[in-house]
Amino acid sequence: MEPVSVGLIGAGPWAEAVHAPALAKGPHTRLAGVWARRPKAAARLGAPVYERVEELFDACEAVAFCVPPGVQAELAVKAARAGKALLLEKPLAADLDGARRLADAVGEAGVPSQMVLTFRYSAATRAFLERARAIEVFGGYAVNISGALHSIDSPWRQERGAILDVGPHMIDMLDAALGRVVGIRAHGHTLGWVGLMLEHESGAVSEASLSMAARVERGSSQVAVFGRHGSEVLDGGDLGYDVFPDMVAEFAQTVRRGGGHPLDARHGLRLQELIAAAESQLA
Repeated sequence: MEPVSVGLIGAGPWAEAVHAPALAKGPHTRLAGVWARRPKAAARLGAPVYERVEELFDACEAVAFCVPPGVQAELAVKAARAGKALLLEKPLAADLDGARRLADAVGEAGVPSQMVLTFRYSAATRAFLERARAIEVFGGYAVNISGALHSIDSPWRQERGAILDVGPHMIDMLDAALGRVVGIRAHGHTLGWVGLMLEHESGAVSEASLSMAARVERGSSQVAVFGRHGSEVLDGGDLGYDVFPDMVAEFAQTVRRGGGHPLDARHGLRLQELIAAAESQLA
């Protein structure tokens, strides 16, 4: 398969540490260029730097995003209308209206899209979900606890907290393990501790506990499910280092197939709808 030429939007620490190296390494992709609001930062990523985002679109087949949700929602619409496949960060947008506009633009343009829901690209996760299907699950829980808000330099995370940042991961995992989430109830405070009660189309129920404000030396995450034939647990520490290379390879396949990935922008919109419902209850 010919490598997919991918342009990167964003040049922050995460883009430098993860996105740019994974896209540049290949063999399924090549980093065609970078656009960022800080050109000096973009120059560190080892690819051509474009002054105008439209020039980046002209130089690539697909665009990957590593920017705040509000910026992603704005620029990804432009990329979709330019006919580019999209590798999208979670959450899809800063708000539900932005997420709807982006998902609609992807649908109207007919371009492939895929979400960076990192848990889902791990071999450990896939094995866990396969085991979960065998035990006839009726309930479960997810936990994601860290002290990131005490150290991270990210205005949108400082403002919106755990539910918008790690909420998509945990809701998506429970959705995958227990069946489509059809109802959500929330309590707590997103800058402290958030508790979610999820109702699934299968009849199962689950809970998620989220915090990025805990005073802990090391963050932790876990998903557990319980069923009529046993229980299964996935520890976040078991995800391994294959996640980003495997995700990039899968994205290249999505682009070459012309779309059809289960974790597409429409799935990202559904997660955003659940998060918006939870945030409205917390407000």
